[in-house]
Amino acid sequence: MARNNDLAFSDFTAGEKVRIAALTVRMAKRGLADDGTDRVDTSDLKARIERIENQARKRIAKGK
Repeated sequence: MARNNDLAFSDFTAGEKVRIAALTVRMAKRGLADDGTDRVDTSDLKARIERIENQARKRIAKGK
């Protein structure tokens, strides 16, 4: 049976939630600064969010 690897927002700690929210705001700010050329790079911020998600997955897997 396949296991679902999706995370719910409740799976994150309070600190992780704050960090994800702050990174999301920074991504939005960069997007608003775009002058229509679509050359805004948010891959660094996306990678940081993915690392936080992976930490949460590891913590959940270890706890179960």
